[in-house]
Amino acid sequence: MEFDSTDTALVVVDMQNGFCKPDGSLYAPGSEAVVDPVASLVDRAHDAGARVVFTRDVHPPGQFDDAHYYDEFEQWGEHVVEGSWEAQLVAELEVREGDHVVEKHTYDAFHETELDGWLTTRGIDDLVICGTLANVCVLHTAGSAGLRDYRPVLVDDCIGAIEDDHREYALDHADWLFGEVARSDDVTFVGGK
Repeated sequence: MEFDSTDTALVVVDMQNGFCKPDGSLYAPGSEAVVDPVASLVDRAHDAGARVVFTRDVHPPGQFDDAHYYDEFEQWGEHVVEGSWEAQLVAELEVREGDHVVEKHTYDAFHETELDGWLTTRGIDDLVICGTLANVCVLHTAGSAGLRDYRPVLVDDCIGAIEDDHREYALDHADWLFGEVARSDDVTFVGGK
């Protein structure tokens, strides 16, 4: 599956210490397991001149104090709090000058962020999506991308999950409803530099 680097962005969802490192409050071995494959995919995108977007799930300490219904701290416990070690991207990922980092406060990286505008002004049509968690932030971000008429392609061996069946569900759902699924070995970024 070839992607033209001029109109493709690699979107790396929430590869943060809080999810990928054993000391993280929402650590999942499945998230840690994809750190190296994701880093390799990022390097390949950089080498081909494709845009790279990193999302960070970040919560101000009092974000949910006045919540009526949507309260991630009630669902998951306090996690990736603004300014914490947990909220930082894992050190294995190289964020280069020119990459874009999106700070989000929900599962969906498009919700109340500048991501859509950033992609649109750069002529991006295709989004190659990896990261964690498969059935939470990856799925909601990819679904939101599809609804905005981007072509979301989820890279199945570069997507972390708490349980394998969560990952399977998310990938099957995305493939059936709004996107495509590929293996990292089948993803090639062409053009660019």
